[in-house]
This record gives sequence, C-alpha cells and structure tokens, in this order.
Amino acid sequence: MLSRTARHAAAAVIALAEMPPGDYAGAGEIADQIKAPRNYLGKLLKILADEGVLESQKGKGGGFRLAREAERITLFDVVEPIDHVSRWGGCLLGGSRCSDETPCAVHFRWAGVRDVYLKFLKGTTVADLAAQPQLSISVP
Repeated sequence: MLSRTARHAAAAVIALAEMPPGDYAGAGEIADQIKAPRNYLGKLLKILADEGVLESQKGKGGGFRLAREAERITLFDVVEPIDHVSRWGGCLLGGSRCSDETPCAVHFRWAGVRDVYLKFLKGTTVADLAAQPQLSISVP
C-alpha cells in the first residue's frame, strides 16, 4: 500500500535508526545500502529533514540522522510527507458529494479500511521496524 517512494524513505529511515546515536550518514552511503538511486534518495531525505523527521548537516562528517529517537518517529511521520495519506479522507470513488450523510456505495467500508490503515501507520514506530533484523523493505 506504500508507494515505491515511501518504501525508499522508510528503508532509509530504518537504516539511519540502525546507526549509532548522533552519527550522520551521507545520502549516497544510505542509497548504496538500500539500493536506491542517489540523487532521488537525497531529495527524499531533504523532504524528511524539512518535515522534522531527520536532521541534516553539511560538510565533512555531515549527512543525515534521525531528528529524535526512533521510538518517537512513526511510520506515518515518514510516509505522510511522501504519500500524503492523511488526504485519503475523500471519496474512494471520487464522488464530490460523498459524506456520512450522503454516502456512496463504499463510503463506510472505505472509511473503516482507511482508519485502520492510518492507525497502523501511527502506531508503528521506526524502532519497531529497526528491531526486526530480518526485515527488508522490498522496493522493486
């Protein structure tokens, strides 16, 4: 359900969570580790830094690191700036008048799925993901 871009972002953040606290890693180093295009990943990391998920430092010894403890960064924090999942509040079928008062054919079923998915993203931390050494986020 995550876009390829969001999967790259999540893999990068997990890689940063596995580093010693306070260390920085360059975008190229992370890209090589997770097998992502370097320039593309650098732009994603910049977006996450702008959103306060990561910190960045220029110059020798610089790069990116987590802006706070992995236990305090949720998967939602990583995915939202990329996939904008909070905007999924609209009609799944594109109906402009769909609402609880005038629902489309799938309104209430979609709302249930959406709410469970958002709860999962908000309840899963980067620490949860980094704690699984066998976990690798597949990015075809």
